[in-house]
Amino acid sequence: MGWLGVLAAVALLSGCVERKYVITTDPPGAVVYENGKPLGATPVDGSFVYYGDYHFTVVKDGYQTLQATQNIPIPWYERFPLDFFSENLIPWTIQDVHRFHFALQPQQVPNIQEVTDRAQQLRNRGQAIGAPVGVPER
Repeated sequence: MGWLGVLAAVALLSGCVERKYVITTDPPGAVVYENGKPLGATPVDGSFVYYGDYHFTVVKDGYQTLQATQNIPIPWYERFPLDFFSENLIPWTIQDVHRFHFALQPQQVPNIQEVTDRAQQLRNRGQAIGAPVGVPER
């Protein structure tokens, strides 16, 4: 019975690692997607289980959409065999927090004349190529 109490006490005192990231943007209020899943408007935080690359998409009206891949490196205490101790035996919670800041660029308004000229150039190139062999022209 005494060993059972010791095991229960050890289980209650076991540590863990809380993994999260915090994302801020300039300007604030941009919507962040992690690997296509919406997280919310900045400043926003999220949790993760595995270390490695995470893809973030940052969207805000009036600004260019930003695509970013961020690497979250493995800290020394999460490498084998130390991870067993940090995850199970340390009697406190280790907080592993990564902070990312993204500066958004204002949306560029395209010059209508440049867009029209480029479209005409592409149209002319397509007409110069001609129809594929075996496909009747219209």
